[in-house]
Amino acid sequence: MPNSSPFAKPRPWTETAPELVDVAMGRKPADLVIRNGRWVNVHSGEIIAGTDLAIIAGRFAYCGPNASHAIGQGTKVVDAGGRYLVPGLCDAHMHVESGMVTVTEFSRAVIPHGTTSMFIDPHEIANVLGLKGVRLMHDEALAMPINVHVQMPSCVPSAPGLENAGAVLTVEDVAEAMTWENIIGLGEVMNFPGVAANNLVMSGEIAETVKAGKTVGGHYASPDLGLPFHGYVAGGPEDDHEGTRAEDAIARVRQGMKAMLRLGSAWYDVASQIKAVTEMGIDPRNFILCTDDSHSGTLVHDGHMDRVVRHAVQQGLKPVTAIQMATINTAQHFRLERELGSITPGRLADVLIVSDLAEMKIDEVYARGVRVAKAGKLDIDIPAYAYPAEAKNTVKLGKQLGAGDFDIKAPEGANEVRVRVIGVIENQAPTRALEADLPVEDGLVGMDRRNDVCQIALVERHRATGQVTNAFVSGFGYMKDCALASTVAHDSHHMIVVGTNKADMALAANRLGQVGGGVVLFSEGKELALVEMPIAGLMSDERAEIVAAKADKLVQAMRDMGCSLNNAYMQHSLLALVVIPELRISDVGLVDVRTFEKVDLFI
Repeated sequence: MPNSSPFAKPRPWTETAPELVDVAMGRKPADLVIRNGRWVNVHSGEIIAGTDLAIIAGRFAYCGPNASHAIGQGTKVVDAGGRYLVPGLCDAHMHVESGMVTVTEFSRAVIPHGTTSMFIDPHEIANVLGLKGVRLMHDEALAMPINVHVQMPSCVPSAPGLENAGAVLTVEDVAEAMTWENIIGLGEVMNFPGVAANNLVMSGEIAETVKAGKTVGGHYASPDLGLPFHGYVAGGPEDDHEGTRAEDAIARVRQGMKAMLRLGSAWYDVASQIKAVTEMGIDPRNFILCTDDSHSGTLVHDGHMDRVVRHAVQQGLKPVTAIQMATINTAQHFRLERELGSITPGRLADVLIVSDLAEMKIDEVYARGVRVAKAGKLDIDIPAYAYPAEAKNTVKLGKQLGAGDFDIKAPEGANEVRVRVIGVIENQAPTRALEADLPVEDGLVGMDRRNDVCQIALVERHRATGQVTNAFVSGFGYMKDCALASTVAHDSHHMIVVGTNKADMALAANRLGQVGGGVVLFSEGKELALVEMPIAGLMSDERAEIVAAKADKLVQAMRDMGCSLNNAYMQHSLLALVVIPELRISDVGLVDVRTFEKVDLFI
């Protein structure tokens, strides 16, 4: 049974319309009136001084120059004092699990930053627990005091034949999910070659979503804008967040898609793509801002959608245009324009009182007409959401691992070998397919710490097979004996271990087996940092600020080992993502994502 929620679900506009009309006409007092604000009108693109807002039943009833007619004995009146009235911000594409916390804790963290609507794709938990995991997060989302809409994951596993996840989702599963009350559409369709090839699963899932009248999320992670791109668009995806260049954004918009520009913890794709608007004059109506992946440290220290809007303004966008990309553009895309995304009559009363528009300095946050945050602090209590026992204890290694499990045997008689190496690119999701010459000693391939080549292993953790797939990675800069292990390993979420010392690699992997998942760093046999994530091996059940403190300790420990990458943990967690070029690791082996083929470690 879902946990009970103290937050009343907003009544439909059709039910509340008579009350809204009576308040607008002065026949009934409002619950709340916000006076003397500067209305950021995302429909007209104006900022209108001297505006009052009258709110009843969690919705705007009157937005105009004088709401004195709506003030009665029981009306709460708030003086905006000439500050800006901004619609609550929307995150159009994100994965809660990347915050290392539950939907509840994620909401607690982002509400003070002005986020009142989120469109979440829980394909991380789906890869571990299948449809049951999606339902768990769907039900938790319904219990929130803000709008958390769920996209049904489309690709579990993300690349069939190239990886094996903990579950498999089918066309029938998608059809069932489309009947759930809080499913807003289909999550990012990552199998872009499958769409272009008319794969029956991909085309079937898209068809079920379109039949339900819901939005099809996209993910085209290739720089090729030729026929494969055109075939993908023709297959039905309606947006894409994988662009990294201005020409990527332009191509998507020209084809009728929404270009989603992301600023996450490790993805910095706004600056390059926003030039399509600021320098090339492309219509901004089809551009949407999102985060995709934000870990807890970013949420607690830097912000959420307020950070993205602020960054977009710094890249040359007008503040109102940036706000449109984080409000009304998102609402229109998900067919929710009459429900959220603007300060206009009938819409949910999600409004921010902002003292500095360009800097997005948010003084107060209202969701559904209730103040939920003030001065950067949560103003309400959101009860913890309990996950059932079956959502935990999901890390099944099958055996105690030892240093020998991470041995890489060289070809017979070799003194040196040439190998493929996964090359990390800072602040971007793609990797490079590199090569390196490595020494051989006693028949085993060694690492090359001086040239930043260390070992990576993928440890199977869903079926207790004890399988370990070994390869090499470059870019982390580790200079000491160490190993970082994580059960967050997009998208199949086995365990990824990166290290310069095999004994530490074994210790790190076994430790995560003990605690039920998370991320841990060992050096010279000692545990330096641990973030426990017992829910599906993906999420903590602790408060976001506690998780952020543990994550900060982890980041510092990684730096102490010589890693200077920005948000290196996020880069670590993507090394098995076999739907983004160029080279990745999976339980099947090394995968060249340019050709979607398994390749040998040795060249």
